[in-house]
Amino acid sequence: MGVRPPQSDTDAPETVEFGIAAVAAKLDDADISYPANGEEVVRALSNPRIDYDASGHAVPLSDVVEQTNHARFDDQQELLNALHPVFEEYRTSHTPSLLDRVRALVPF
Repeated sequence: MGVRPPQSDTDAPETVEFGIAAVAAKLDDADISYPANGEEVVRALSNPRIDYDASGHAVPLSDVVEQTNHARFDDQQELLNALHPVFEEYRTSHTPSLLDRVRALVPF
């Protein structure tokens, strides 16, 4: 998943990666041999915090992998397929509401 950030004159990236797109980008640079269990994947990636929405809300990869309830992953695609519904659940249920965002801006 990815969305275009607001346009500016800086050298910012063209898209913001979150969810399985962010994990896939990290997996491209990782040394993981499949089949692999969740602990091996998390260890190989050093348990990064992964954004689950375009606003930058993040969750540790270990939490997401644990919620897949998979004992092992035969390949990268199986891993990403298992992670997708967990990230979607985070995106829809953990993103702060508008009222929560306004409260965070008020300094009292």
